[in-house]
Amino acid sequence: MSSPTRSGDTGAAASGLERKIGPLQATAINMTQMCGIGPFVTIPAMVATMGGPQAMFGWIIGAIIALADGLIWAELGAAMPGAGGTYLYLREAFQYRTGRLMPFLFAWSAVLFIPLIMSTGIIGLVQYLGYLVPGLAENGQTTGLGKAVGIGVILLIVLALFRKIGEITKLTTVLFTIMLFATLAVIVAAFSNFNATQAFAFTPGAFAGGGAFWTGLGAGLIIAIYDYLGYNTSAYLGAEVKEPGKTLPKSIILSILGIMSLYFLLQVGVLGSIPLEELKTASSVASTVMENAWGSGVSKVITVGIVIAAVGSVFAGLLGGSRVPYEAARDKVFLPVFAKLHPKLKLPTLGVITMGLITAIGSLFTLTDVINAALAVLVIIQSVAQVAAIIVLRRRQPNLKRPYRQFLYPVPTIIALAGWVYIYYSATTLSIWLSVGWIALGIVAFLGYAATEKVWPFGPKEIREAFVTTENEGAAA
Repeated sequence: MSSPTRSGDTGAAASGLERKIGPLQATAINMTQMCGIGPFVTIPAMVATMGGPQAMFGWIIGAIIALADGLIWAELGAAMPGAGGTYLYLREAFQYRTGRLMPFLFAWSAVLFIPLIMSTGIIGLVQYLGYLVPGLAENGQTTGLGKAVGIGVILLIVLALFRKIGEITKLTTVLFTIMLFATLAVIVAAFSNFNATQAFAFTPGAFAGGGAFWTGLGAGLIIAIYDYLGYNTSAYLGAEVKEPGKTLPKSIILSILGIMSLYFLLQVGVLGSIPLEELKTASSVASTVMENAWGSGVSKVITVGIVIAAVGSVFAGLLGGSRVPYEAARDKVFLPVFAKLHPKLKLPTLGVITMGLITAIGSLFTLTDVINAALAVLVIIQSVAQVAAIIVLRRRQPNLKRPYRQFLYPVPTIIALAGWVYIYYSATTLSIWLSVGWIALGIVAFLGYAATEKVWPFGPKEIREAFVTTENEGAAA
């Protein structure tokens, strides 16, 4: 193994990106990405999967896993605030044993699972548009016309991303405000027509051993975690965040707590305002709640807000995700064309376009299939790998400056690991095999790359502790 070498800041100054995102904008980006269309299309599936109103506790367990994982992101993001998030963390942690393999696999996988998750937002968006424009969705499924409209929306989102990051943060704040208003409006409407007996009529024996709650928990957590995803978006934009050591932990933790509160209130409110059997098959829950409470006119107005919230979620997701292949290309671990920034707008042009294209392809499939496939890949190559990364980095780079250290470490890390393993185990068999197959293909691709570049395992490892500060070099050597 070669001796360690160190470079300076790999954040904004080295990348060419600009630090324009403050604490409010970072939290807004996370929450906009998290909420979007998710809970508005998955609440019926959550209730059906967990067998009744006990589904509300699925959101709480999902939030605990998300918060535990968020504390991993908070420490790693604050210590290594560069573009690409997980890509950087895996590069720094695994370089000692497997060279560039893990960051390569993450970039290889992120180009797939990030836009796939965004495509679910488009699928849900079209379902709600179907409430306003008949013919776009039937029986909860998108029609051919609806799919065409969805692709048109993706094109508009990609075009909207072609602007400077300062302008993007302003637009994201507006989208966040609309999302928050629409969500709160649905919650208020639900509780204005609320039946507590109906909301808390748990299925008899649901919590006993082998009851409906336990048998449906695994599949329910897949839905819950899907709806919480996005609390890490600001970390992907680490090179564009002001005072990242403070901003990133705050934005991650506040966004999880805020969305958890909204989701729980939304779930309870919906359970108390729509009969259970009707809820299990509803395709546009929020619109139904609004119509029952305040009539079709108000319902249509709020539905427009929900559609805009879905647009905001996809917008924020593609914004953060496009930085992953960009950072990997700058490291010469991905195709070099991805390393090019737009000369005026300072954005990774090809990353935005590529992820937009894969989002369009994913939007042609069904919601459940896409959720399972995307999460299965994400759990292996991001979530579980980051659990290992935080442990390895604490041992390998003790002098790494950590503006935030995980509270009660390693308890949250253990909780996150247990949660992610259980969620992966609960995914469909097809999704698990697809995720294994995709990673196997990635390993083959990496071996081809490594042979060409003469790096491990066909050459020496390059150890580059990029975030160890100059002041600590003597101690770390």
